[in-house]
Amino acid sequence: MCPNGALSATPDGISIDRALCKGCGTCASECPSTAMDLLGKKWGLDALIAEVEKDRAYYDQSGGGITVSGGDPTMQANFVAPFLKGCKQRGLQTSMDTCGQCTKETLHMLLPYVDILLYDVKEIDPHRHKRFTGSSNDRILENLIHIRDYMNTYGTQKAFWIRTPIIPDATTRDESIMGIGHFIAKNLGDVVDRWELCSFNNLCRDKYMRLGLTWHFQDYELLTESVMEHITDVAKNSGVDPHIVHWSGSIRTMETHEPDRSVGPELHLIEGRSTP
Repeated sequence: MCPNGALSATPDGISIDRALCKGCGTCASECPSTAMDLLGKKWGLDALIAEVEKDRAYYDQSGGGITVSGGDPTMQANFVAPFLKGCKQRGLQTSMDTCGQCTKETLHMLLPYVDILLYDVKEIDPHRHKRFTGSSNDRILENLIHIRDYMNTYGTQKAFWIRTPIIPDATTRDESIMGIGHFIAKNLGDVVDRWELCSFNNLCRDKYMRLGLTWHFQDYELLTESVMEHITDVAKNSGVDPHIVHWSGSIRTMETHEPDRSVGPELHLIEGRSTP
């Protein structure tokens, strides 16, 4: 039934060619056994705003609100901007989590409706950043300066957080953490409220498996508290106000011996974020 020819019968069952799959859902709707299932749902603007507003009592009690996250909301700015605007018009607090790999025009569409901006800075070295994410961090750092100037001019955000994912054998280097801290201290010291170090999360293993993808970090364990505390100490001594540095996320409670792993030049980690 697949209109794109992504399905084929094999001795092990139905095989899905992810390069051809467009996620149209035809296979799921036609599968007689319901073994195929399409996750996700398309929403219209008004319906989505009404849906999130159902949890107003929870937001009011917790002091929280709506967070638009990834993929990356800047990729759907024409929808996200009016969505955030509608939320603010209803008195809901709004947050946006982005990697900043977008145009300044896109940021201008979104920032007026964002109360808390969560901005990912994964690696300070442009070559290592490209090695792991597929692109340089030049635009990301340039946009940070632009956001600083925007906030100083318009003051629309209630808070501005920098978030750094701590990935074993990728972003755990002291040099990288120190470099990010130097950049924050030199360029963003008057606008950044929090620098959050996000501990490695391996809960996405099953998602990769379901998508038929190989995850290069699938055999890595959670980091230990001692590792996160060390990285936090490095961050606090990088030139930033130490009070803005925090770490969050899951850790493993027992120290275990791990095999020596090195990141080879063939490793390619696609850009991604976790929801705060």
